[in-house]
Amino acid sequence: MKAWQFVGTDKPLELNEVPEPTAGPGQVVVEVKAAGVCHSDVSALDDPGWMELFQHGLPRTMGHENAGIISEVGEGMEQWKVGDRVGLSPMMSDGDALGYGKWDGGFAPKLLATEDNLVALPDEVPFDLGAMATDAGLTAYHAMVTKGGAKEGLKVGVIGLGGLGYIGARVAALLGAEVYGAEINPETQKLADEIGLKDVADSIDAFKDKELDLIVDYAGFGTTTAQGIETLGKFGTFVQVGMGRLEATISTYTIIINQLTIKGSQSGTKEDLAEIYELMRSGKLNPPMNHIKHEDIPEAINKLREGGVVGRYIAEYDN
Repeated sequence: MKAWQFVGTDKPLELNEVPEPTAGPGQVVVEVKAAGVCHSDVSALDDPGWMELFQHGLPRTMGHENAGIISEVGEGMEQWKVGDRVGLSPMMSDGDALGYGKWDGGFAPKLLATEDNLVALPDEVPFDLGAMATDAGLTAYHAMVTKGGAKEGLKVGVIGLGGLGYIGARVAALLGAEVYGAEINPETQKLADEIGLKDVADSIDAFKDKELDLIVDYAGFGTTTAQGIETLGKFGTFVQVGMGRLEATISTYTIIINQLTIKGSQSGTKEDLAEIYELMRSGKLNPPMNHIKHEDIPEAINKLREGGVVGRYIAEYDN
């Protein structure tokens, strides 16, 4: 089968012929029906700092947002059956992630999964949404709710309203929070009413007078981190998710004087993914997306690199 593989920093993905996976003990094979393309894929290709995630060798098939159908069940996995619809949480219990560590991702027609990351995909949730939820949904929910504690009555700021930020902001709004968004793309700003935002601006510091209780940075471009910390109200919580840049210069004075709490958030849990699927099944969470084919994945990565994309790129596979 053909797989888009990472071969090194500043090198384009290579389309290579790779063996089809077979299910060993504790494993299943998933026939990929949809795979999301993420900004972190761009960062992995462009930023040498990401190379430490590929310690198990190259090339590695990328793609950490996947949904599909189980096509083979290995020994000890009898709780699953061929034909089950599933989404795959990208983080594994051994600390690796699909598409980065020793686990190949879904930029190929099939991949291996285990009980670590398999989540039943409700019939009401299509594969494209199911794939988006496995990273953009799961990561957004984990940062906003599990780490940030978003709930009714809180004033919440969201930096970046792309794939993750749209979902995080929408989840917060559905929970009853008063949500303010920061987004530089004017086309994405037009989604403010759809998301349920109180207001939207180019930068989060436009809302410094709101005394925000929680700010979640889904962009992570250094300056966004610094602006978020400066904007928080007293005793506020800042959650960093985005990895657009891997460093930031921040005001420790502000952290001390305002007694702020700073948290990092990476990916999420199977439980987070199940919660996102329930919201999607209800019809209240339908983030924008752009459908592409397997052969279009490198072009989608280039478009993300250029910026200005509204919605997630989702590759749909015919298999």
